[in-house]
Amino acid sequence: MAVLEVKAMSEIAAAMAGGQKGVLMFYATWQDASAEALTRERSRPGGQLHQLLEAMAQAPENAAVRFFTCEAEAAPELSLKMGVEMGNPKEPRCKFSRAMVELLKEQKVAFGSFDILGDEEVRQGLKRYSDWPTYPQLYCRGELLGGLDVVKEMAQEEGGLVSQLDLGNETDISNPAGAGADAAAGTGTGAAAAQPDPAAAQAALEERLRSLVGGSPAMLFMKGNPDAPRCGFSRRIVELLREEGWDFGYFDILQDNAVREGLKKFSDWPTYPQLYVKGELVGGLDLVQEMKESGDLADLKP
Repeated sequence: MAVLEVKAMSEIAAAMAGGQKGVLMFYATWQDASAEALTRERSRPGGQLHQLLEAMAQAPENAAVRFFTCEAEAAPELSLKMGVEMGNPKEPRCKFSRAMVELLKEQKVAFGSFDILGDEEVRQGLKRYSDWPTYPQLYCRGELLGGLDVVKEMAQEEGGLVSQLDLGNETDISNPAGAGADAAAGTGTGAAAAQPDPAAAQAALEERLRSLVGGSPAMLFMKGNPDAPRCGFSRRIVELLREEGWDFGYFDILQDNAVREGLKKFSDWPTYPQLYVKGELVGGLDLVQEMKESGDLADLKP
């Protein structure tokens, strides 16, 4: 049986409708690569791995197996789903890595890089270490921020990445020089001469956050409201929940900076939207999307 070129998961599912097993090989054409680099790329059309795949597809013992190839950059959604990411800042080899590099440069964020294609042990080990299955991955001060979607959302926040990650020397007016995290979250009240005890203010904020996340069996912290979301991520998660017939409460984090900043630390989740069920964090848009696709979202509905 011939090797089938695909660009979407639906094509693979249709070809395997009879319950066959499948083998999928990604490849890169690398139009701007040197002739020497193209020669080394064994997965390219006509390359050694491609020829091997064709031979395996013709073998009688593999009659019940379907074989597929996919140009990684031409199928970004399928590549992302399968964890295919490639590149370095000067020559990113996929749209996700290229978009991440462009975003960081636009935001004037200085960064180092590691090409995971050059070390398979790091490539696989970092997925387990970070509990994040795909690349690119962005870290700040040793802490994982997330992938491209998370970084895009953070860049849309007020002040962009430099402000969100506290990378600049300029002082944000919401966090005066010398103020601690509680002041930045807006928990201080009264005149400067009568500042509240930081520990007490933090405890009060955490108590308020616990009350908010448990305020409804399903609680969504988002930008805007369900009928007028103020970012694409919030709009999409509302659509997913409504498609599954969820009833849920919501909180517009744009209206309360104390909650907006405090909940990130409280939940250990750096971005919005955030979905809670019975007071427990479910996750953001990516996780809800995955649960929708697997059927778990319907089962989770309170």
